[in-house]
Amino acid sequence: MARTTPAGIWFMRAVFVAQALVIVFFLLLPLDTLPRRWSPPDLLFATALAWSLRRPDFVPPLLIALVMFFADLMLQRPPGLWALLVLLACEFLKSRMPASRETPFLGEWSAVAVVIIGAGLLNRVILSVLAVEQGHIALVLLQIIVTIVTYPIVVALSQSLFGVRRLSPADAESLGARH
Repeated sequence: MARTTPAGIWFMRAVFVAQALVIVFFLLLPLDTLPRRWSPPDLLFATALAWSLRRPDFVPPLLIALVMFFADLMLQRPPGLWALLVLLACEFLKSRMPASRETPFLGEWSAVAVVIIGAGLLNRVILSVLAVEQGHIALVLLQIIVTIVTYPIVVALSQSLFGVRRLSPADAESLGARH
């Protein structure tokens, strides 16, 4: 209940930003100079989705957009495209939140998987239409699959390390959630 105070919400927003900075930092480290044959999961996307589903008050749209735009700039992706797709994906899942509060984890995971596949393939299509040079499709598909597989791990770590759990009905009512 302490995390529903304004100070607690702002603290958790700062935790989300700090977590995003750590993820981007490790993605920028030159650990290997050879091209990879595999794609790591998009932990930042999975984290944004998990936090959006569990505590939408911790990740408002502007925060998601700014964090993902920063990641686009740092990771040398086309600025704004992936940030927009992640924002749309998170907002879509947030709009499903009242109905999915009672949804078991398997249903949540299925919805997240569909959203991850849709965002990844839409990103690929838009970049193709704009004639932007891209990596091999197998790497993109592998990253989508690995991100889906790691989503439960991200949720478990978010719950255990940061206490990001689904809102209880009483907490949701105190925050003014719709029924």
